[in-house]
Amino acid sequence: MADRVTVIGWDGSPLTRAATAALSAATLVAGAAHHLALPEVPERAERIRLGSVDLAARRIAGHRGSPVVLADGDPGFFGVVRTLRAPEHGLEVEVVPAVSSVATAFARAGMPWDDAQVVVAHPRTLRRAVNVCRAHHKVAVLTSPGAGPAELALLLEGVHRTFVICEELGTAREQVTVLTSDKAADHAWRDPNVVIVIGGGPETSATGAWIAGRQPAYPRGARGWALPAEAYRDGAPDSGEESGEGESPGLRAAQLARLGPRTGDLLWDIGSGSGALAVEAARFGAAVLAVDSDRAACDRTAAAARAFGVPLQIVQGRAPHILERLPEPDVVRIGGGGVPVVTAVADRRPERIVTHASTRDEAEALGAALAGNGYTVECSLLQSVELDTTAWTERERSVVFLLSARRSDLAP
Repeated sequence: MADRVTVIGWDGSPLTRAATAALSAATLVAGAAHHLALPEVPERAERIRLGSVDLAARRIAGHRGSPVVLADGDPGFFGVVRTLRAPEHGLEVEVVPAVSSVATAFARAGMPWDDAQVVVAHPRTLRRAVNVCRAHHKVAVLTSPGAGPAELALLLEGVHRTFVICEELGTAREQVTVLTSDKAADHAWRDPNVVIVIGGGPETSATGAWIAGRQPAYPRGARGWALPAEAYRDGAPDSGEESGEGESPGLRAAQLARLGPRTGDLLWDIGSGSGALAVEAARFGAAVLAVDSDRAACDRTAAAARAFGVPLQIVQGRAPHILERLPEPDVVRIGGGGVPVVTAVADRRPERIVTHASTRDEAEALGAALAGNGYTVECSLLQSVELDTTAWTERERSVVFLLSARRSDLAP
């Protein structure tokens, strides 16, 4: 029985000496059709067309001889190595790597990629991959049939991005196409392909960067969360209005804690106001769609997003009517609008909803609307008192009912 398998990465270039030696001794070779057609594959070797890696691993584990698996790019990067190493197969894996398709795609584009996010798009994960493209300025998408450039473009409707589409990298049919996202759905694209999605703000990695992927959004040395309201007014148009109870840092912190926005989520912030909650959710890595009927509030939100270097999509319009044409949310914060807005949001079935009320009667009405639409509702009375530490006297007091709702069909 085989207890060792050699996995060879192939990027279209001639195989290395180590890869050729492993193939020449192979008694079983698993791979895609174009791998099995390589001249280095021995004629005497048993051949397995690689579909399910798990099934192939079982065949390999029961094989008497020297098995080899061929895979595109670096097989340890979103590749077959993880499945082959699963304990139930009992296989020891030796890897002969190649250049990953993501590295090759960025090389073709002539771009650095230490600041890029990398996502895999299948039909079941496509929406989350699109949300990463909304939230980050540079994303490499490893596509699949039914979740390719056209589908990405259709779900990004209303969000401008540039696509670098790399088809059949490493083959004689390789092609690189650069176009805007609104044009991608008009073409038929060949598999496999990698899509580099660019836009949504400036590059966040600079000289001296120390970590790959999404960089922390701390402009001008800002540190922490639930920053005071003035942190988001810096450089924004001054409306002359004081922040209301819905803008208080304490309430904002509690709302974010209950929503838990994360990478791959789309958060609606209805009644974005200063943009404070929208920006902080974006700093967590979520895609954010900020809605407000007031043009000045939209301008303040846009200015706050620029100051913190996070991409937001901002829609001016009045809820609940404007919500009908928005993409599906994962979590929603409602800053106002009462029962009609709460009901319209609940109809879209996000995982979690938070809102607030000034009075108990209002809180009961909002809670009943959420519960009646299939949500488990919790309510807390939050009171915060800000003190002047020079005299230790009360400066400002805030009292508000916080309602948080979770879809009842979801596990706790």
